[in-house]
Amino acid sequence: MSLISIISGSASDEQIVEKTTRVLDEAGIDYDYQILSAHRNPDELDDYVKSSDSLVFICIAGLSAALPGVVASKTNKPVIGVPVSGTLGGLDALLSIVQMPRGVPVGCVGIDNGANAAHLAVKILAVAGRL
Repeated sequence: MSLISIISGSASDEQIVEKTTRVLDEAGIDYDYQILSAHRNPDELDDYVKSSDSLVFICIAGLSAALPGVVASKTNKPVIGVPVSGTLGGLDALLSIVQMPRGVPVGCVGIDNGANAAHLAVKILAVAGRL
């Protein structure tokens, strides 16, 4: 069982994924990584989230950055969003992630800051007594 699931919306997010996995590797924490777009792979994303045993989701997405909110709408587990810089420097993704409706919370870290997402996930697991 992986304690953390990392989902990126596109293979082009690989640099941010590497920042995330580096922290988790150094901490010795198991994770699963998938590339699943909320727009291009909605059915696969739904199946993955519902079947995952992970305790925390880290969702890395740019542009409309719908991925973290969609994942949060499908689980009661913590979701951390990582906005990815793009055409508008990541401001579009940042605003999309932090403006979730009531009842669908998503934690958000800084633009391109996959490392902080991993650190936050580790703290969540520690408080939950899973480390």
